[in-house]
Amino acid sequence: MRFGRKPFVGRVLAASLWVTLWAGTAGQALETLDFRFPGASAALAKDLRAASILQASQASGAVEAQDLFADARAEYGNLLGALYARGYYSPVIHVLIDGREAAAIAPLDAPARIGRIEVVVEAGPVFTFGRASIAPLAPGTRLPKGFAAGRVAESGLVLEAVGAAVDGWRGAGHAKARPGAQNLEADHARALLDAEVQIAPGPKLRFGPLVIEGHVRMREGRIRKIAGLPEGTVYDPEMLKRAAARLRRSGVFKSVTLSEAEAITAPDLLGITAVVVEERTRRYSFLAEIASFEGLTLDGTWLHRNLNGGGERLTINGGIANIGGQTGGVDYSVNLKLERPATFTPDTTAGLHLGFAQLNEQDYTADTFGAAFTLAHVFSESLTGTAEIGYAYAGISDLSGKTTYRSLELPLGAVWDRRDSKTDATHGFYIAAEAKPFLGFGTTDNGLRMTLDARGYRGFGRDNAVVLAARVQAGAVLGASLIGTPRDDLFYSGGGGTVRGQPYQSLGVNVLRDQFNTQFSTGGSYFLGASVETRVKVSDSFGVVGFFDVGRIDVGGFAGSGGDWHAGAGLGLRYLTSVGPIRLDLAVPVRGRTGDGLQIYVGLGQAF
Repeated sequence: MRFGRKPFVGRVLAASLWVTLWAGTAGQALETLDFRFPGASAALAKDLRAASILQASQASGAVEAQDLFADARAEYGNLLGALYARGYYSPVIHVLIDGREAAAIAPLDAPARIGRIEVVVEAGPVFTFGRASIAPLAPGTRLPKGFAAGRVAESGLVLEAVGAAVDGWRGAGHAKARPGAQNLEADHARALLDAEVQIAPGPKLRFGPLVIEGHVRMREGRIRKIAGLPEGTVYDPEMLKRAAARLRRSGVFKSVTLSEAEAITAPDLLGITAVVVEERTRRYSFLAEIASFEGLTLDGTWLHRNLNGGGERLTINGGIANIGGQTGGVDYSVNLKLERPATFTPDTTAGLHLGFAQLNEQDYTADTFGAAFTLAHVFSESLTGTAEIGYAYAGISDLSGKTTYRSLELPLGAVWDRRDSKTDATHGFYIAAEAKPFLGFGTTDNGLRMTLDARGYRGFGRDNAVVLAARVQAGAVLGASLIGTPRDDLFYSGGGGTVRGQPYQSLGVNVLRDQFNTQFSTGGSYFLGASVETRVKVSDSFGVVGFFDVGRIDVGGFAGSGGDWHAGAGLGLRYLTSVGPIRLDLAVPVRGRTGDGLQIYVGLGQAF
């Protein structure tokens, strides 16, 4: 190329172009990253790639040579850890930067540009345990099965076995148990690893005084009562976990940390310090749901978490439902609930409930009032029991006239919740059951109302991309006539909580009443319902659902002659958020005479 009469300018331009190109390529992303694992199994090769810092750097688009150089020098340690985890203790690892061993390059001699990195790993033989010994062990301690002579000497098994031994002693009251003398020797000639660890149990201790820090409005005495940590009893780490769980469950605290003292207080007391951070005392929440048949539902709640400095929770809730619904009128409700944790026992919450409602349903109107004293007891993280004694009043108006229902009630219930998430479960199950005897006054009969709600979940594929969910519901009223049972204790089917695609409470039973044989609809004394869903996650933000729901209402039995079935099916869309999926379901009736046309449901969380 000729630059005419100004060769100097040409040389300057050429030099400038070269500098620009050099500057642009000096920090370019790695051109080639090559892995070679001669003789390694596919599983080991996969683990090594997963442990590779360089692999992660290339995936993230790292561009700076100095960063790639640092990653290459750190690569040895990461790969070695992955090999130890699978029982390879005599590997040969090479990380070559443009043909030079990364470990041999001095940091001050780091290359300005890196074009190729080769990672070569010769794993060597798999080691097995020659001797595998941890002693002494607390009674009942179970070491991992793989920690035994002749088994593959994975490094994680040694750590797991030491952890189990220490936990065994801590569970027996030896809070200061720790690993003592250790002998870990690799015999490369015979590919054996000897692992011998001594455990120092330390003395058996008792819980000492509970020191509380960080509380502002909460009374210290109530914190101790809620924690329920028994001072003077033998140390138990599970008791410590349960104490922290009780404090968190109270809802008063934003965070709770329980720590053990470093020193032992003579003769054998271990002090515990609880550091708490209190939540704001007041919280407001608002919920809106809409369905094509039921219309709009609005619900608002005001909560005071610590009403009198003892963890008392006051909740006032108000709701308006069936706004713009296709049948009936607007429903109103107001509920007041006052709860106090750690009443009678640290795991028991006592409460007073008051509720008022005005219902304007398709077949009747009702003014209701209820008052109850409740107890809720937490048996474990997954099992909760409830009991209450209450009074219920309902003034009902329908085609047959006005009826007043009054009763004393004693509901007993239990919830067994083993789901991995309350808003978007992928594994586990949920079972809720209740038996409610009621004693009627006046026209109200005596009887027993029982309900069951059972749900199961099973995820498949990577990150549980496909989830099968199933639900069974059942209910029965025994000992009371249909007319003598309070209307809100009877069962209906249809709507988002039972059978989607069928209008809300559209399936009941027809009865004749009064001397003119007036026919009107009411709920049934028996109910069966079932739902199945297939939930598929199509991206990190969206999922699709296919579902089928079925329900039956009956009188005199689950399969009586006066009952009827209906069913619905449809498709749904889920927008996945941090607080749970936002739900949109489109459903149509597929069986029964209660519905016609498309039903739409929008809400927060899965349908069940």
